Amino acid sequence: MKIKDLYKKRRPAELVLYTAIIVIGIVLDQLTKLLAVKYLAPVGSVPLWQDVLHLTYVENPGAAFGMLAGAPWVFNTISIIATVAISLYLYLGHAESPLYAVALSMIVSGGIGNLIDRLSLGYVVDFIDFTLIDFAVFNGADSFVCVGAGLLILALVLDIIKEWKAGKK
Repeated sequence: MKIKDLYKKRRPAELVLYTAIIVIGIVLDQLTKLLAVKYLAPVGSVPLWQDVLHLTYVENPGAAFGMLAGAPWVFNTISIIATVAISLYLYLGHAESPLYAVALSMIVSGGIGNLIDRLSLGYVVDFIDFTLIDFAVFNGADSFVCVGAGLLILALVLDIIKEWKAGKK
C-alpha cells in the first residue's frame, strides 16, 4: 500500500468547513472560559434561572465531568492520541458523509479546547451548571464533544437504516 492510497480526495471547501468548525469551537470555548475566570471566579456562582441553570466556576482537575482527577497525564495522553487520530481520519478524507465529518470536527474542537486548559492550567475551567438535575458542571468544549458524539450516533443510525432499506430491495 502506498501513502497516497491512505488519502481520499476531498474538495477544498470541505476541508475549510472542518477547519472552521474546529477553530470556531476552540475560540468560543476559550473565550467563554476566559470570561468565566475573569467575571465568575470572583463570585463563584450566578443563577440565570434560579434552581435550574446557574453559572458556577469550577476548576476540574479530572476528565470529563470531573471523573478520575488523580492522573492528569493519562487524560492528556489519551486526548492527544485521540485528537490526532480523529484529525487524521477526518483530514485524510475517511469520514464518508458530511454528518460524520461535522461530528468529528466538533469532537476534535472540544478535545483541543479542554486539552489547552489541562496543559496550560493543570485543570479545566467548567462553568455551566444545570442545578435542576444532579449533573456535573461542564463547559463549551464538553458540549462540543457531546453534541459531536450525538451527531456521530445519528449518522451511524442513518447509515444502518439506509443499508437495511437497501438490503430489503
